Amino acid sequence: MSHQGAALQSYNNELVKCIEDLCSKRDELHRQISQEEEEKQKLQSDIRILTERLAKINESLAKKMSSRNEFDKTIAETEAAYMKILETSQTLLNSVKGSLNHVEGGKRHDVDYAS
Repeated sequence: MSHQGAALQSYNNELVKCIEDLCSKRDELHRQISQEEEEKQKLQSDIRILTERLAKINESLAKKMSSRNEFDKTIAETEAAYMKILETSQTLLNSVKGSLNHVEGGKRHDVDYAS
């Protein structure tokens, strides 16, 4: 009977050791789970913050692109108007030169007749 008692005591000690090992592994796993849950919360918070920043930047970009497009339109219209002014100025200059030549040409004829 003492042999059976010793074997039973040995099994009991081994069983207690296995239970302690399982509890230790469970505690370690619980610590890892807690750590990863904390990291998950931080990452979700970072994602929320970055998503808000991205939305604000997208909104800002849209406004700035719209303004740039308006500048491009204004510049194109101004350049086109300026080109028309240059063309009109050239036409006016040619007209004035033509009139001047005509007037001066007429004076020369008057001078020629008077000589």
